[in-house]
Amino acid sequence: MKTAILLFLLSFPFSISAQFTGSVTQGQGTTTTANLMPNCPSNHVTPLGSITSTDSKVWIVPAETSFSTGPFTSDLHNQCNNKMPANLAAANLGSVPVTEIDANGEIVTGYLFADNYFELYINGILVGVDPVPFTPFNSCVVKFKVSRPYTIAVKLVDWEENPGLGSEIQGADNYHPGDGGFIAQFSDGTVTNANWKAQTFYISPLMSSSVVQELADGTRSTANTTNAPTCNANCFGVHYDIPSDWKSPSFSDNGWPGAKLYTAAQVTNQAAYTNFASTAWGNASFIWSSNLILDNLVLARYIVPALTSVVAEKPGKLEWKILPNPGKGFISISLEGQRKTSCIGQINITNILGESVLKQISPEEKIDISTLSPGLYFVGIEIENERFTKRLVIE
Repeated sequence: MKTAILLFLLSFPFSISAQFTGSVTQGQGTTTTANLMPNCPSNHVTPLGSITSTDSKVWIVPAETSFSTGPFTSDLHNQCNNKMPANLAAANLGSVPVTEIDANGEIVTGYLFADNYFELYINGILVGVDPVPFTPFNSCVVKFKVSRPYTIAVKLVDWEENPGLGSEIQGADNYHPGDGGFIAQFSDGTVTNANWKAQTFYISPLMSSSVVQELADGTRSTANTTNAPTCNANCFGVHYDIPSDWKSPSFSDNGWPGAKLYTAAQVTNQAAYTNFASTAWGNASFIWSSNLILDNLVLARYIVPALTSVVAEKPGKLEWKILPNPGKGFISISLEGQRKTSCIGQINITNILGESVLKQISPEEKIDISTLSPGLYFVGIEIENERFTKRLVIE
């Protein structure tokens, strides 16, 4: 009897450890939806499936999503809708709806690109669902009204054509591991970077589930395995339960590792990204978990802080405006009352870090802001030894 038990333990598909909290599957699951997007020509189908792990849990693969209910984000670039502007200036974004989170908040515009799928939550409220879960690659725009501080939570999915195997069809290779990646920039200056948290909840394809190491910093690491497994239809997957309140501002992500940064060359060369690389994405970086290839379901979070280090608008009798605001391309300064713009000394524009990004001596000329990335800035003017500051949103 002891010999039989020992042989059973040695043949178990992962090394037994009190620290291992994932559920293990092997082989392909059952397809429950053959194709989520049958009406858009694509080189991939977009199936959903289910698979049962060795601990008798049933998992939706690649992920449980809100794709069937929405709301969908607005299109920046989407071949399925024949919307393919050459750049941000050519995109018609006037009809983007605003989701109200806080009635007294400010309107924030976000530009998002995911390989392959995302869902965006603000303070736990679903603001937008990616309208194309797999391919052709697309990019999106959202607007929401919110007060700082606020919490961004994003569900990220690298889609699969072989449910439960984490792989897709590439030419003659029916079991090609895909890759992920997510980038976003918001008009209040928030960008995806290393300050975000990113945790993995579905890993596949794996030659063996024993390669998954749960590290002290929360990383579910697969550094010991190959990103080109040859197990094909017999590959393993590891799945983790998603906390029910992960989208909430009250959820603690202290046990999650920091997001890892990736270059555009590692993620995509698609027009949905490259057409807007210097404008919509600006200073943002591609983020994902520790393995861009094998990690298929990743949750990311970031808390946008309150503005505590910026100079408030100086009180006084001066009435002035920045036109237009939000703006892009060019802006101008308008003084109300009997004062003329010639009274203004130097105009200084700073970013949210307090760094000067543009100075102009002549206030009567239009101010060229076309070189500045979308986001929140502060315009400072000086009149008769007094300084005044207003917020400027660049789209």
